[in-house]
This record gives sequence, C-alpha cells and structure tokens, in this order.
Amino acid sequence: MAKICLCLTAKTIARDLEILEKNRRYADIAELRVDCLDPNERFLIRRFPEQAGIPVILTIRRDLEGGRFTEGESSRIRLLSQGLAFAEADRRKNFAYIDLEEDLDVPSLEEAARTFGTRIIRSSHNLEGMDADIPGKLRKLRRVGDEIAKIAVMARGSADALALVRAAKAEGRTDKIFLCMGHYGTFSRILTEKLGSLITYTSAGEEDTPQAAPGQLSPRELVELYRFRGITAETKVFGVVGYPLKVTGSPRFFNTVFDMEYTDAVYVPFPADSLADFIALAGELELSGVSVTVPYKEKVTAFLGSMSDEVELIGACNTITQGPQGWRGTNTDMRGFSDSLLNFMNVLAAGGPDKAGKVPGQARGQRAKPITSLRGKKVTVIGAGGAARAVAAELYRLGAKALILNRTLTKARTLAGLYKFQWGGLDERGVNLMGKFADIVIQTTPAGMEGNPDRDPLELYSFTGREIVMDLIYEPDRTPLLRRAAQAGCPVLNGYDMLIRQARYQYTQFLKRDFPPALLNRVTF
Repeated sequence: MAKICLCLTAKTIARDLEILEKNRRYADIAELRVDCLDPNERFLIRRFPEQAGIPVILTIRRDLEGGRFTEGESSRIRLLSQGLAFAEADRRKNFAYIDLEEDLDVPSLEEAARTFGTRIIRSSHNLEGMDADIPGKLRKLRRVGDEIAKIAVMARGSADALALVRAAKAEGRTDKIFLCMGHYGTFSRILTEKLGSLITYTSAGEEDTPQAAPGQLSPRELVELYRFRGITAETKVFGVVGYPLKVTGSPRFFNTVFDMEYTDAVYVPFPADSLADFIALAGELELSGVSVTVPYKEKVTAFLGSMSDEVELIGACNTITQGPQGWRGTNTDMRGFSDSLLNFMNVLAAGGPDKAGKVPGQARGQRAKPITSLRGKKVTVIGAGGAARAVAAELYRLGAKALILNRTLTKARTLAGLYKFQWGGLDERGVNLMGKFADIVIQTTPAGMEGNPDRDPLELYSFTGREIVMDLIYEPDRTPLLRRAAQAGCPVLNGYDMLIRQARYQYTQFLKRDFPPALLNRVTF
C-alpha cells in the first residue's frame, strides 16, 4: 500500500516536530529536509528519527535539484554521514531511508546505510521536463537490488504526464517512486497506488515553511478529500479535465458523495494542455468517467465512440463515460442550466429575495403556477462556446426567443442559426440589440473568473434593474457583471446552483443510478 510522506522544511528541528505532530494522523513517513534547516540546527539531526516516532527519510537536496543546500559536496556528505552515525540496535531510532542522488557515489556511505538497515532511495529530479529514456534512467539508478528508484520530473504538459504513466506501468510492481511535479502532475500524487509507486510526498502548507516541491498537496487533503489510504487497484477513477483548471469544486463534491455512500471510487483533477494526450492518459489510467470543462466541451466530441442526442444536437459535451464503443458523451449542462434558471424564477415569483428588494411578476404572498416554460421571454446569451450551446438549446426547448452575442461574429451567427435566433457582436450594435432581448441575460464566457477577474463582457450595456441576470461562473460568486447588475437592482444568480444540479446528473451518468435523495441537501462544492 502506498505511503504518505510529509516533507518537513522548517528552519528548526523544533518547528519540524511541531508540524509533524499537527499532521501525525495523516502521515506514514516523514522526510527531514536538512537543506532547509538553519546551519546550527543541522548538527541536531541524528536524534530526529527517535523524536519523530515514525519512519524518516534523510534528505539534503542541492539547489540544482530544487533544494536549498548550496555548500560543497564534501559538506553535504559529512552531514549525511552524521545522520547515519552511532546507529542504534533499535532501528526505529535510526533513519529508515536515505535519499541519494543518481550522481552521488560514496560507497562508504551506502555501506553504512545497509549495515544499519537504512534503505537507499536513489533519486533523479528533472526540473526541466521529461527524461528521454526513463527505462534507461531506471537501470542506471538501481545499482543494487534493494535500492528504491525515484524519478521526479517537472511535467511541462500532458505529454510529459502521459510518458511518466506509461513508464510506470511498463515497470510493473518493482519498488519505485514515480511522480510528476507541478500543476499537470497533481493526479500522480493522488493515484500513487495505481502507478505502483511506494510513496507520495506532501507539504503541510504552513506559512513559515516552503513547499518541498511544486504541486504537492497537504497530507490532510490526501486523506480527507481523496481518501488516499482507501485507493486500491480496484478503485474506480473519475476526474475533471480542463485548462488551466486552477479553480474546480468538483473533486470536493464527488469525493464527499463517494465517502458518504461508501463507494470505492475517487475523483481527481486533470489539468491538460492537450486533449489528445489526456484521452490517452485516461486510457492508461483506466478512468471510468470524466467531467469536461473549458476549453474542451466542443473538442472532445472528436474522441467519442458514441454520443447522446443532446450532444449530437449542440456539438458540446461535458460528460464522458467508458462504454462498449469507447467513450460515450453526454451533456448535463443543459438540464442543470434550465433547472437552475426556472427554480430561480419561481423563487422570485413567490416573493423570494432579489438585490433590489423587488418581486417581479406578482404581488408578495400571491400563489402562482410554477414556471416551467420561457415562452414569451426575450433572452440575451453572452458567448458562443460549449456552455452557450447548452444554454441556447434549452432556451429553444423552453420556447424563448434569444439573441447570441459573441466577440467572434461567425461563432455567434453559427449558433444562432441553429435555432433562428438573432446574433451580434459585443459592440455598440450588439448592445443596442439587447434592448429587445433584455428579460433575461445569461453570461456563459470565462470573463470574470480567475485569470480574467476584472473583465465585464457587457461593459457597454447599462442595466435597467428589470433584467434577470445569470452568470455561469461560480467562483468568484460575484463577477464584475453580476456586481454591476445587482447595483442596478437586478435579481442575479451565479453558476453555483447550476453546478450542483449538473453534477447530480453527472453522478447518474458515472454510476448508472440516481443521485441519493438523502444527500440532496448535504453535499456542496
């Protein structure tokens, strides 16, 4: 079973022990990063294994491999020797492992380690990308059969992540540690057992201690969110793919559900700069299902073996699952969007809150039939991408008339043409057209989310306070567009409720059963 290693990078032994104690329930192993200690603290390392009370890796990482040790090699070897000196008969008081880089050749140090039961991790750290010949690298690393070969690479993109997974699978169940550093390699720190790797490395996330390597998660996150210790060869793997995918609540939602209902499954983020490479990676990892987000909702259709009628109609897909014909694509955005919008309109009609304190459509307290149609409503849709396609299809199904506005006019015209909607650009002419389509405004682009936090795609439009305004972005909860609309007195809705609703539909696609009614109000993002 793969182990969780907590990397300790404080300046003092006392602070390292304090951090270890705080995370003891989550960590199986600790790595003492001697290179991060103050110089006078380095003389105290010998007693650390006994103080820690769990197996400890002795590591002194050089700056050229991402560490902080800048003195000469003779000083480093002397410190490593000091850590192994005066070994105890009780091996729990000795370092359980020692990390030696591939180019460090000190036979006396290696002999001392083996004599006293300290296992050697022979490591290679490539901060520039993927090694061209990983099998060859492994052969060079394993000088003696009992050594653990460790390969850590900085994944520059999905192709590097894919190459590492293929190399790990080809290596089989030999003792090894394989991981991808950086944003693209997050999955490798979670699916350690699936890769046949012995150890995953974590950082505590304390403000006064540096992260030991790019992309590390906290041990608590691994245990509580991803249920790391329960992942086995039989565990089903689901995930979300997108780019840059720096903000996603989906892992929290699905992993919480899996935990509550004791489902042997895990849901993992997959930032991907290449959809083709991700699809290959998904095959290597035998993913059961994937949520597809920006910018791949349209591009993913090229990789499907079959698709639902909705995907065929709109050319956009946000959910793929493995089936007899390969990947099958469905779209849960459509129902998630319309359910959310209609629910909001019913809340408003029943006297629910809006920013201006108004209740559109009826007097307070007056009962009305539930709103199930948009017939007679004039709607403006901002954007013409995958999310906009789902929105437009539902608007058409519910009987609304719509205007599609987009920066690229050809995309706006193409989408509008499917439903005989009006179209235009995000310019003065397009804004003028909005006057006839201002009952509801739906914003579907990434404008206003992380990476584009200050963007307002409708800066030329002045809200009257009568529009219902919905932005599909859920983080931040108020984009510049929603803030401006609310200030004008408009009832506003972000994408959080839609996210929850479409995720419940995705659950049904993934597990072939309805979302548990008992969890409807208990699970959030």
